[in-house]
Amino acid sequence: MADQPKTVPTDADVRAFVDAVEHPVRRRDAERLLALYGRVTGEEPRMWGPSIVGYGRYHYRYASGREGDASAAGFSPRRSSTTVYLADGFDAHADLLARLGPHTTSVSCLYLKDLDEVDLTVLEELLRRSWAVTTAPGFGQV
Repeated sequence: MADQPKTVPTDADVRAFVDAVEHPVRRRDAERLLALYGRVTGEEPRMWGPSIVGYGRYHYRYASGREGDASAAGFSPRRSSTTVYLADGFDAHADLLARLGPHTTSVSCLYLKDLDEVDLTVLEELLRRSWAVTTAPGFGQV
């Protein structure tokens, strides 16, 4: 039997999760991202695993045969920064990343220390583009 995905949707309360974020900047930024993602996706947030606020879902299938579901968009207020998940990666977003402001990336994670330091209009466009790709038919299929 194939390994089961570790990050799955739960019935945990998103509001309680955000309210419990200890770091004041991460909590403030999570509040802003709830509104931003709501505008971009038109979806209600849902907890994926214990610490990811996710929106929508897509089905993935790898050449190896492994498959599952993942949130189409999401974020997590972590201790050192807020992680914004972009399932489509960064290759198509270089123009926006150049204008975003202070950030770092790895694979499909965008790390932001403080939303006050980034251009929120650029971030919203980045999320819109990523959402459009991730929710398009066939995304995640090999």
